[in-house]
Amino acid sequence: MTNFFHIKSVSEVNKLFGIKPVHPLITVIRKWPKGDFDISSFKVTSDLYLLSMKGKTKGNSFKYGKNSYDFEDGTLVFLAPNQVVSFEDPIEELDDSGWNILFHPDLIRKSALGKSIKEFSFFNYEANEALHLSQKEKQFLIEMVDNIETEMNQNLDKHSQDLIIHNIEALLKYSERYYDRQFYTRTNVNKDYVVQFEEYLNSYFSSEDLKEKGIPTLTQCGKALNISGPYLSDLLKIETNRSAKDHIHSYIIEKAKTVLLNSSSNISEVAFDLGFEYPQHFSKLFKNKTGVSPSEYRILN
Repeated sequence: MTNFFHIKSVSEVNKLFGIKPVHPLITVIRKWPKGDFDISSFKVTSDLYLLSMKGKTKGNSFKYGKNSYDFEDGTLVFLAPNQVVSFEDPIEELDDSGWNILFHPDLIRKSALGKSIKEFSFFNYEANEALHLSQKEKQFLIEMVDNIETEMNQNLDKHSQDLIIHNIEALLKYSERYYDRQFYTRTNVNKDYVVQFEEYLNSYFSSEDLKEKGIPTLTQCGKALNISGPYLSDLLKIETNRSAKDHIHSYIIEKAKTVLLNSSSNISEVAFDLGFEYPQHFSKLFKNKTGVSPSEYRILN
């Protein structure tokens, strides 16, 4: 039976690993200390954000979401509160070249970052969609971690929290840029996903799943392609300048146009056949995308 362990605060992390507390809402761990507690025997959740760059380690595989990944030196992962993470083997770090930042949402709650952090979609990526850093990128981010640690370790004043948050936000924004670079450098693989996604939509909208499950969700689409929904959407934005949601809506509209002009089905029947639970939602989407209602489109064409 799997054991679950939930971490509520930064102080619990510090106590767990025997780390001297410096700040109540954030901690930076350069190298996981060895202790009596074997984290590999648990599935772990927490109330904290985690930014983790792997240094040189031995014999551990990191898992969150559905996938497991043996990280290379310099790969970076991001976890939001309440996500499940586990280590399939004991952690054995060989040096302190990696780093881990754990912080409580209260640290950023009143800041602009507190409102915008959910826009960083990589917090919802799967383990095998980690960010792979070049040596230059790795060093650049380490400098930001150094800045955060410096602010934590000196006498705290009215500027300290703002500067800590500023460096976290900068780290996230640069990570977003590096993810874009990663998408571009893997464009051949990404194009394969675009084709697979289009094939999936064709298959789904011709299957019984449409009637049983309705319009496919981002999660469903990602699962069909063995990647996470947010990663699929970001990949599509890079390759096609449109999100997965845009692709799905465009597919629905084109299919609706064909049905409207080649059948006598009423608007409600067309909506239900396209997976809509409520016909008014179909009519609203159609008008938003075409500028006319489904009925007007029939008359005009």
